[in-house]
Amino acid sequence: MGGPYRHAFLLTISEGLSFVAKALSLNDFMPLMAALTSLRQRWLSWRTGAVIDPTARVSLSSTVIGGAPGAIKIGFETRITFKTLLLAKHPDGTVSPITIGKRTFVGGGSTILPGVTIGDHCIIGSGAVIDEDVPSNTIVAGNPQRVLQVGIETGRFGRLAKPASEHS
Repeated sequence: MGGPYRHAFLLTISEGLSFVAKALSLNDFMPLMAALTSLRQRWLSWRTGAVIDPTARVSLSSTVIGGAPGAIKIGFETRITFKTLLLAKHPDGTVSPITIGKRTFVGGGSTILPGVTIGDHCIIGSGAVIDEDVPSNTIVAGNPQRVLQVGIETGRFGRLAKPASEHS
């Protein structure tokens, strides 16, 4: 099969009943993923009281424990990746708000503890445990957290735009 059916195959059900099936790629599922992520963000806002900017992206596998309306705020074009824990509620039931700034990336498996403010244009490394405030334009990683670089610039969803060494 050539032409538009280059990545397709002929499926025959029975004699006289056959059709052409297209092989799907992961990109074919992007609209579904976007819809599911949007629904999840609305559910998180309703269920946990989190304030999530419409341009932010929160992974379907992340866990958000707010404890009170507005206890977790996620900024413009921020990306919270897989298996991240955002915990604003202390074990004794008190709540300390978490604020994550704009254009910030939070790596997979990270834990953000109660009362933490993460500034704008930050990158949080995978598996990091954040228990103190993170200043803007900073890369932080590790357990306990450690500042790796300051003075960075990030683009959409916390992608590194320009390292500090390129600033003049």
